[in-house]
Order: sequence, then structure tokens, then C-alpha cells
Amino acid sequence: MRWRNTARWVCGAPWYISMMPSIQPSVPVRRLIPSVPVLSLAAFRAGPHAGRALPSLLDNAQTRLVTSGRIAIGLALRALGVGAGDLVLVPAYHSPSMIPPVHWCGADVVFYRVLPDTCADLADIQARLAEYPGIKAIMVTHFFGIPQDLAPLRALCDARGIGLLEDCAHCFFGERDGVAVGSSGDYAIGSSMKFFPIHEGGCLVSRRHALDTHLQSAGLGFEAKAALTALETSFSYGRLPALRMLLALPLRARTLLWNAMKAARAPAGATGATGAATTSSLAPSSSDSSFSFDPHWVDKRSSWFSRLTLRLVSHARIVARRRRHYLALHEALQDAPGCRPLFAALPDGACPWVFPLLVDKADAVAERLAQAGVPMVRFGATLWPGVDASVCATSVELGQRMIALPCHQALRSTELAWLIATVRAALQASAKVAA
Repeated sequence: MRWRNTARWVCGAPWYISMMPSIQPSVPVRRLIPSVPVLSLAAFRAGPHAGRALPSLLDNAQTRLVTSGRIAIGLALRALGVGAGDLVLVPAYHSPSMIPPVHWCGADVVFYRVLPDTCADLADIQARLAEYPGIKAIMVTHFFGIPQDLAPLRALCDARGIGLLEDCAHCFFGERDGVAVGSSGDYAIGSSMKFFPIHEGGCLVSRRHALDTHLQSAGLGFEAKAALTALETSFSYGRLPALRMLLALPLRARTLLWNAMKAARAPAGATGATGAATTSSLAPSSSDSSFSFDPHWVDKRSSWFSRLTLRLVSHARIVARRRRHYLALHEALQDAPGCRPLFAALPDGACPWVFPLLVDKADAVAERLAQAGVPMVRFGATLWPGVDASVCATSVELGQRMIALPCHQALRSTELAWLIATVRAALQASAKVAA
């Protein structure tokens, strides 16, 4: 299946955003536990039981720390020479945010199938290569933090002279058969905001090529927002109480500061497609989970706060606690009614992003969890328009049944226990209704 970029816009947004259905709960409820890592003093301590360290995406690699994973995708494709008239192979099971960077380069997308364990279907990739001779690059994803064996795909790309982009947005740490994540692709990208207690952040890395991308600061407003938003998120979940008291007055003045800065940045009389005045955002839209691609952020580096946090927090703690929380969820939910873990076991070399659970009545269970305040990811519930069962039935089924639960390092033991109990209750209630 092939899709071209179009110039049509709807209500001030690209047409493809307007076509994507909302996956938010019908009645918003505050999440009772953090959906992402939040900053705490414990984040800087490895602890006595940190366990075996896993390779990081940043180890022994040329690195550029940017503002998001999707920006890194665009930079990687540009470095591979992808341009107008080229084609890029992308997994049919995907986040829609993976597609706009391809269009930004002027290229088109061809989707390939994935297997039930989310690994790339190599036979289907070969079929797409035979069908579409203009394929310039292949994007492959380590879904949910489980490293794939990319040796066969690497060999295929080498034989055909095709660039390989290793998508490690879910897989900042890990290895497979002694091969570190990020080392198989010509370029690899990561989403550091999924693994570290920061508001924005991504990376472009390569162990095979020099990076000639030059980055610059996005300005004081961006730097301040990145730091204060990360701190405020931490405060909202009861972390760093002493610091919260010290910053109480400055944080109260934050809204006035942002409003003044936005007013100063707004060009006089500038309007968007809806007629409303437009301003440049202080942070990339990826921080707010949108699907857009804003070229304004292509040459901007990640904030000083985010870059410092990447260096100072304990990587060993991130890996150890994520693995421990994942295994606790796996043990507690593997016998729950109407569901099964996507993966039968957690490989030794994996540091999970989330805990993916396949649920028979996923929509009903997700609604119950949302009302209870449980954060979750319905990854693949929204696929690019036109990607249906005829393109890849497995991708559609995964998207319909997937409920991914947080297992990040910042969860407290009481929060994890509450999460497990609430999920089990929702599954049991749904099973009773079905019976």
C-alpha cells in the first residue's frame, strides 16, 4: 500500500490529523499514577540491586540530541538521501507520527506486514522490494522495548543498497544476541522522553556514519518550559515536595510569563487557516502527543535540562526497575480473564517501554480503566488512513486488542500494587458482563 503526501489542510491542521479518531476516554479522569517517568531524588541513585547494565542507544555512537523521536526520523531519512520520488518501507503496525517525517522529505510510504510478535515480516519486505523498485530506505521498529534480530534485514539492505533506519523509540536500552540496539541500522533514532523524566527529547545516532547535522538552541522560552514542565509533572504526583515548596511563588507566576512570551512572539495580524492568531510554540508538539511534524524543530537541540538529566539519572536503575515492574505485571495478569501478555517472556536483553497486554474486550476494559484513572497506551489503535486488514490483518488485530500499561522506573510499590489490582478488577468485571 502506497500513500502520497497531499497539500490539503482541514481546520488549520493537515488532512490526515483530521481523519484520525480520538482514543481518549469519553469522560476525562485525572490519571492517579504517572503515565511517564517523573523526576525524584531516587532517580539519581542506582540502588543495591540495580542488576546487569544493558547497552544504551547512546553508547559508542555519533549522537545528536534533538527534541523528539519524529524529528530524529526526519533527520535520519535526510541523511540517507531520501527525497522527492523515493519510497520508504514502514511497518503497517506503527504510530501515525512515523509517517509525516517521510512526507517532509518529499517521499512516499509503502507499508509492510509484521508478524504476531511484532517482528518484521521479512518475506513481505522482499515482496514489496520486488513490487516497488524505488524503495530508498526501510524503517524497522523494536516494539515495546523488545529487541529484534535485525541481521537478516541488515544483510538484505546491504545486498540491495538500501538504507536501514532502526527505530528505537520504544527501546532506549537493550541488546539481542550480543548486538546492542541502534547498532544494526545505518542510523537509529530514540525517544528519550519515554525513558527519562523529561518533557521533551529524542536522539539521532549512528555507529556507521558521521553525523553532519548541526543543532542550535530553541531559545530561553523553550529552555524554561522544558525544565518547569518536567518539575511540575513531578510535583503533581507528590515527588520532590521540598523543591515544590521552594518554587511555589515562581510557579504561580508561570502562567503570566508564558502569556507574555506568547504575545511577544505572535506576529501582528498573523492568522492561521481558522482565522485565529498564530504563535510559534515554545515546545515541539510531540511533547503533547500530537501527530504533526513541525520543520521549525529540525535544527533545534534538546533542552539543557533534558540533556543534563540524561547524564545524571541512573541508567542502571531505569533498566532494573522497568524490568522488575514488567515482570510483576506479567505474573499478576497472565492468568487474568480475557487477556494474555503479548510476549510469553521478557528477554534478558530487554528494557521494556510499557507492558503490552492483548485484551479480548479491549475497548470496554480500556473505558473502565480510564474511568478509574489508569494511564495506558492503545498503541496502533489509530493507523495511517487506508491501513486495514487487507494491508496487514495482524497490525489491525494488535491495534484493536492492545492495552499497554506503564512499567516505568518512577512507579512506587504502592502505585504498582494499585495498578495491578485495578486492571484485574476491570478484566474480571468485563468477563462477567461477557458471560
